[in-house]
Parts: sequence; C-alpha cells; structure tokens
Amino acid sequence: MRCLRPDKPWTTKLSSAGLVYCHFGSQILGGLLGLPADSPVVTLLYDKLYENFVEEIDAIDNGISQRDGEPRYALTTNLSARVGHLNPRWNDPDQDTEAGFKRAMELVGGEFMERLDYYHRAWLPARALVEEAVRRRFEVDASGEVLELPQGGCPWKEHVFGLEKELALPKALQLVLYPDRGGQWRVQSVPAGPHTFESRLPLPEPWRGVRDEALSQLTGIPGCVFVHASGFIGGNRTREGALEMARRTSCFRSSHLPLHLP
Repeated sequence: MRCLRPDKPWTTKLSSAGLVYCHFGSQILGGLLGLPADSPVVTLLYDKLYENFVEEIDAIDNGISQRDGEPRYALTTNLSARVGHLNPRWNDPDQDTEAGFKRAMELVGGEFMERLDYYHRAWLPARALVEEAVRRRFEVDASGEVLELPQGGCPWKEHVFGLEKELALPKALQLVLYPDRGGQWRVQSVPAGPHTFESRLPLPEPWRGVRDEALSQLTGIPGCVFVHASGFIGGNRTREGALEMARRTSCFRSSHLPLHLP
C-alpha cells in the first residue's frame, strides 16, 4: 500500500507502522509537542521523521532494496534488525514472543522520541539560524555566495540545500563562515550534494595542506591556520581573515587572479 496522502511525494510501500504514521502521525506529533496537528512545526517534523525514521522501516519490512547495484557493505544494525534480534532464537526452549515484543516497543518508542526531540530542539532551530543567515548573506559579501553563521556546530548543510530550493535563490551558496569553539574561524565549502564529499568551491589547490605562517605568507592573509588537504575547509584566527580567504577563493575561481593579492 502506498501513502494515501495526496499531498506527499512518498512512494515506498507502507508497512503497518507506516500506515499508522501516515494517518495519525500529525496528531501523534502534535500531542507530544503540545501543538496543533496542522501547525507548521508539526508539518515540517512530520515529513522529517517519515523520511529519516519511518520510511526505512517501511522499506525493510517490504523487502525494498536501498540501491539497485551490489551494496558495498552490509547494514546489520538498523532499527528493524535490532527489533529482530529481540525475537527468541530458533532453538531457545522458551519461545515466548510477548516479552520480546514489549522490549521492541520500548526500543522503538525510545528511539522515536529521541529523534523527535533532536529534530524539534536542535534541527529545527538550526534551520531558523541558516534561513536568517541566507537572508543576510549580502551583508557578508556582495556576491551573495558566502553565508555566515553566528556559531559553529550548527547542522547547516541539509538546510542550505532545502532553503536554496524553497527560496529560489538565483545563485547557489558556495562557502560558509562560522566560529569554532576555540574562538577561531572556519571557512568551509558547501558540498556539491547532500550525499557527497565533493565541494562546490574548494579552497585553492596551492593552499591545501599548508599551515600557519607559511599559509599566511602564501595567501597574503594574516592569521591563517590551515587549509585541509582536500580543500573543503580552512581556518583563520579572525573573522576578517576567514572572510578574506573566502573572497580570495571566489576571485580565483571566477577570474584566476593570483592567490596572493597585494
């Protein structure tokens, strides 16, 4: 059975868990969060929890492969597998499945609540932070391609991809600035996609693997700390230095200017 809600794009065949979630998920989430079932927060979390929790259960329960080709490794610790391990062994003298079922309910219920708590109290606030940064991006750099976040550790990548589409940004975001926990700053490339390590705009190749004063001399930017060997991230002691690294990277990409500008 497919999802019966015409407003959703999901096509994975439903398990019994998915069927319950499809019909009653919004009411369940609203009750747990103390919000109306049709509130924007519940609607957003409903989709997020289905795509990142329930749909996996539906697919595994219905024998739907995650990929068409040969998998590179086995996945044996997913939620469905953990529930399956709670069943009695085939050769156990005691074949009482009721005890295992109760343990499974506790396991799945606990994980569901933990995931809801994370998405509600961490993932959702991060989205608001990234959206505000997107709207203020031209205050950071005239190109509109550099995003500045007020704190590190924020899960920004998925929100960048979603907001680019939702807000129909005319230009893709390329680089993100944020402070680290030590008070220094990072400049990081936006990934080319949600499931790849490839960067949209890696820091220039001659900078990669160079550190500290040698990097500052190479770039002409004071306070440089490092650039990763792959170019996906670099660091500077100050916001101004990290922003200049971002601007220099954009300039080199667009016009092949020298990496060390006077």
